[in-house]
Parts: sequence; C-alpha cells; structure tokens
Amino acid sequence: MAENRHAALGLSDEKVLEMYETMLLARRLDERMWLLNRAGKIPFVISCQGQEAAQVGAAFALDREKDYVLPYYRDMGVVLTFGMTAKELMLSGFAKAEDPNSGGRQMPGHFGQKKNRIVTGSSPVTTQVPHAVGIALAGKMEKKDLVTFVTFGEGSSNQGDFHEGANFAGVHKLPVIFMVENNKYAISIPYEKQVAAEKVSDRAIGYGMPGVTVDGNDPIEVYKAVKEAADRGRSGKGPSLIEAVSYRLTPHSSDDDDRSYRAPDEVAKAKTKDPIITFGAYLKENGIMNDESEKAINDKIMKLVNEATDYAENAPYAEPEHALKYVYAEE
Repeated sequence: MAENRHAALGLSDEKVLEMYETMLLARRLDERMWLLNRAGKIPFVISCQGQEAAQVGAAFALDREKDYVLPYYRDMGVVLTFGMTAKELMLSGFAKAEDPNSGGRQMPGHFGQKKNRIVTGSSPVTTQVPHAVGIALAGKMEKKDLVTFVTFGEGSSNQGDFHEGANFAGVHKLPVIFMVENNKYAISIPYEKQVAAEKVSDRAIGYGMPGVTVDGNDPIEVYKAVKEAADRGRSGKGPSLIEAVSYRLTPHSSDDDDRSYRAPDEVAKAKTKDPIITFGAYLKENGIMNDESEKAINDKIMKLVNEATDYAENAPYAEPEHALKYVYAEE
C-alpha cells in the first residue's frame, strides 16, 4: 500500500475523494466549454486544465464559512469548492442573464458571488491582490476571524499590484495567503523570460513573510501549505506566499495558438504528470477508489455537465435595456 499522506494531515478518505470529484468536475466542465467554443456556441474559454490540484487542494484548506477568496480567471477548482455550481459556471460561459458573476456582462473567469465570499476580479491582471489585502485589513480592524486567499499567475507576480499588496500585508501583518499558480507561461512567455529569481517564492523575504514552493500537481501538498498559512494568518502572524508549480495543459485561451511558442513534446511530457491521473492513482493505491467507483464518479459528473450545458444553452439572455443596470446609480 502507498503511503497514506492525507490521514497525517487530518484529511479523511471521504474528504480526499471529494477533492478528486471537484477536480474532475472542473476538468470536465472545462473540456465541455472548449467543445462549445469550437462549435461556435460560447465565445471564449480560459482554461484551468492542469491546475485543478493546486486550486482544489488550496480551497479545501480554507474555512468556507468565514474566509474570502479572490480567484484569478483560471480558478474553476477554487470557486466550485466554495459553492459555485456547474450550472452557474455554464451560465457564465454562455453569458446568460442568470450568470451569477455579472449577469452576462463579463467574459468567463471573472468569478464573483457574494453569498459564497467569492470576490470578483477584473480583466487587468493582478487587481485582485490589493483587494485581498484590503479585505484582510478590514477583517483585522473589525476583529473578525478570517483570512483572505488570493491567486494569480507567475506572470502577474511581476505586476506592481502584487508588490504593493505584498508589502502592505507584510508591514501590517495581515491574514492574507498569496498563492502563485506557476503554470510556466505568461501567455506565450516562458518562466525564465519573466522572472530572474529561481523561484517566485524567493520574493517573500523582501516583504517579511515566509515563502514556499510546492508541487502544484499534488493537492495534498498544496492543502498542507495553505493550511499552515491559514493557521499563521489566523494567529496574527501575518501573510504567506505559496508558489504552486504546475503546467498549463491548454493554450492560454481559446484565442491562442500555443504551437507557435512551445513544442508538442513538452506538452505531451507534462500530461504524464496530469493531476487528475496522478491523484486518481494515489486514491487507488490507498484503496479509496477502484476502477468501478472511478467510472461511477465520472458518469455522475458527466450527467452534471450535460444538465448544466442543456440548462445554460436554453436559458434566456439578458434584456438589452438592462445593459447599464448596476453600472450607474438608478433614480
């Protein structure tokens, strides 16, 4: 039997199976959205494929009743864990009136849902970082037991928003978890042409916080790092920087052709470490899942994806006269 690493962290067999199901749901939704895009039914996809382990592992380490998440545009695994549904994500993909993020006004990936404490991002990258720091400051001033969790790509870690946010959080010892999802590419630019440091986590020391680099293909390793960072934030010790290293298995978006900047064999090699496959193998080695239950889980998830697709495709678009609703104050 393989080493049971989850039990040592207080994770039950049921909980890691739930993590796997959430990862798989994110993957199957994403795959369906690509098909719909290629069929001309939805306009744009920006993918989470290859990053589900980091997203789900991290989100499971947080308190869904208290904490705030400020996800970046790939974070389908995070928002599914925090309570968004397959149907809601599909409504966003189709830009329908019931889209919970923006009522069909924003492109997909701008996740926002007040009831689940998912704070919306914006198209300019990294704007969510100072917002996360501000919410953590408010929580500290109001003496609330919360941490904020904010994610961004390694390309975003070069933006001023990250540096200003990290510096402010470090100075004021705010309960913020900064998680870089390092997927090796900022659109078409490889890591070594973006960052001179060996690791993004090396930047943490400049802001007076601990920084760790973890295997972003391993949800249990990410869970452990985020849990430690959350405990640290809650106990008043301040922020943490986590770098979860994975690989973007798809082009940057449905409008990108990644063949122009990375070799097919590089992508093929990365697929051998696909977290859906490797975590599934871990569960089987520990007797938590077998071929039969794996098929049952996949069938259940495909049913959810099919129902979500049918519902969203047939749902009404927003009325044109509502375009400015929530934009300007109304009489």
